[in-house]
Amino acid sequence: MSLPIVHHADYDADSVPDGHRFPMRKYSLVAELLRERGERFVVPAHAPESWLHLAHDPAYVTAVITSSVDRARERRIGFEMTPAIAARTRASVGGTCLAARLAVEHGAAVSLAGGSHHADYQGGAGFCVFNDVAVAARLMIEEGMARQVAVIDCDVHHGDGTARIFADEPRVFTASLHCEDNWPREKPASDLDAGLDKGTGDAGYLEALEGLVREVFDRASPGLVFYNAGVDPHADDRLGHLELSDNGLKARDRMVAQACASRGVPVVGVLGGGYSKDARAVARRHTFMVDALQAIAAVSA
Repeated sequence: MSLPIVHHADYDADSVPDGHRFPMRKYSLVAELLRERGERFVVPAHAPESWLHLAHDPAYVTAVITSSVDRARERRIGFEMTPAIAARTRASVGGTCLAARLAVEHGAAVSLAGGSHHADYQGGAGFCVFNDVAVAARLMIEEGMARQVAVIDCDVHHGDGTARIFADEPRVFTASLHCEDNWPREKPASDLDAGLDKGTGDAGYLEALEGLVREVFDRASPGLVFYNAGVDPHADDRLGHLELSDNGLKARDRMVAQACASRGVPVVGVLGGGYSKDARAVARRHTFMVDALQAIAAVSA
């Protein structure tokens, strides 16, 4: 079977305008780019409240669903908390959960959203409302579909929310490769952190990634990997500072995909961040991860 690709129209919340710092249109655009080349999608259901409680305070979950998040938290998140945002984030969580199930069945799967790694138990932050990977990891463990999970987070920003949620959870190994001198300023310890200097570039980045991936598999024995393939390390990204090229991102995605495939470990790809002004360019870079996982799916088919 070809790579399962999960997408929901609600991934793109229309209450966020085109000029917003967060390029919301990228979710529609990446789906459009993939449709143009003949890809078909699996549509997820919105995550039920009970799943969201696996990683988040029930009171916060209720506030998001009812669009009653307090103003301080809303500012921390960066979006007006509208019904469209509530629908988007529940669809995103549902998409990552579905992709996780499909990855176990097929060896790899992608959700064309997700990677909301700044959301922790107390609430959201940094354009992240619910931590989809955290919910999906907990769900997979609780349902007995994975005994041990690893999160390989290559978004340019540290995966602080994921680190906090799983700080005392031995069944989930968290790894973050990020720009050290970047937001968030407070970076709680993941199980494995690699903070890179601004301007690192392709060669230094890929060398660090190779070491990080090797250490993840040396220290953990995951039955499932979640891969946050944020494209914000790119040289054109407004919030990144690591100066990767397109080829550097492609090599990164291939390295993670092949590391999982060579060990027979299912992998779930999620989009993560990307903040270039050109939303179509961001969407195109997100297709690199899809290509990398399609390549390993084709080999294993």
